[in-house]
Amino acid sequence: MSDPFAVVRRIGLTLPDVEAATKYDGSPRLKAGGCFMAGLASHPSAEPGTLVVRYDLEERELLLEDAPGTYYLTDYYRQYPLILARLSTLDDDALRDLLSVSRRLTLARTRTR
Repeated sequence: MSDPFAVVRRIGLTLPDVEAATKYDGSPRLKAGGCFMAGLASHPSAEPGTLVVRYDLEERELLLEDAPGTYYLTDYYRQYPLILARLSTLDDDALRDLLSVSRRLTLARTRTR
């Protein structure tokens, strides 16, 4: 069985200040500045093979409209500044862009703490 997070890890770790980590339940994630940046969605409302990343609430609506086959939300995730992405539909460039945005937002969040 292939690791759906392998490509996320490979691309994410090319970005500055990003580190691989493991959630308490053993699932893989990426952190920036010590804070959650991206991981596999573990809530049962998410489809298998879904990446969850930090994302701006206003900009996320545009992404959901532009690419509903790739990006989506469930009621569980809607209240958080996150977006869900179907890994099977993301090419490397789109994934790099998504992770770059998530990294920027995560690092901005750590500076305001």
